[in-house]
Amino acid sequence: MQRTKTAPPESGFAERGERLMWLTHQRVFYAGLLGAAAERTVGGHGVYVSPAGAPPNRLCIGGGAWQTGELLVVPPHVPHRVESAHPLIFNLLIESESVDPARLPGFLQHCGPVDAPAFVQHMRDAHAQLLALSGRQGFEGLEFDRIFFGEALAPRALDARIRKVIDAINADPAAPASAEECAASVHLSFSRFLHLFKQETGMAFRAFRAWKRARSLLRYVRQTSTLTDIALDAGYPDSTHFSHSIRQVYGLKPSDILAGSRRLALHDAAGGLRH
Repeated sequence: MQRTKTAPPESGFAERGERLMWLTHQRVFYAGLLGAAAERTVGGHGVYVSPAGAPPNRLCIGGGAWQTGELLVVPPHVPHRVESAHPLIFNLLIESESVDPARLPGFLQHCGPVDAPAFVQHMRDAHAQLLALSGRQGFEGLEFDRIFFGEALAPRALDARIRKVIDAINADPAAPASAEECAASVHLSFSRFLHLFKQETGMAFRAFRAWKRARSLLRYVRQTSTLTDIALDAGYPDSTHFSHSIRQVYGLKPSDILAGSRRLALHDAAGGLRH
């Protein structure tokens, strides 16, 4: 998603077309540039893997000591920094409201470097498999979890009213619906809705909506629109608010994210393949 200082976008991996992103409402797989990002805080389970033959990646959790590993795992909402000495990095993002945290694979229930060589190799193989398909077709019909985990991850059990609100936000993250409006749409009082939403998802409604709006930027990385237009399309009141929110989530300015995505093949479940 982002520009890196270790290699220009025009060289090496960019020319060989190894950058891609598979984007769905509940999952993201990204193979591309990491960039010199500041601290980031995302709303899903994050997995970082280095390509074969690359040095281990480095991870700093909340300003602590740097740790290294081929496989790095970061739970939702944990501030962290990631560094890579290699131009390419593999990153999985699993939306926290979509999976039962107690039934995740063991390596995903950690924070920091994890020793799981079989999964590391599986993720590298999955990247190669998706590259073989990229350009010839979209990823329609492929099951995301089976590609990366070998089976569907156990879903999170959610109150039907909260699920309805979450589905509406996922369908249109830019919508201006307030917590009051969402509460009314599922026939709950405002206070009861806020309490139930956090109880069910582990995340306050306002933070959840802010994360989903920032996440929606990934759908725009191959567009030629201006930053102001993207900000408005994504539901932000202005470009200043947009830039501040994106830097809090990704540790980079929106302009840097777009610049680093120029040679990225984007497979958006809602919009097909875009080069």
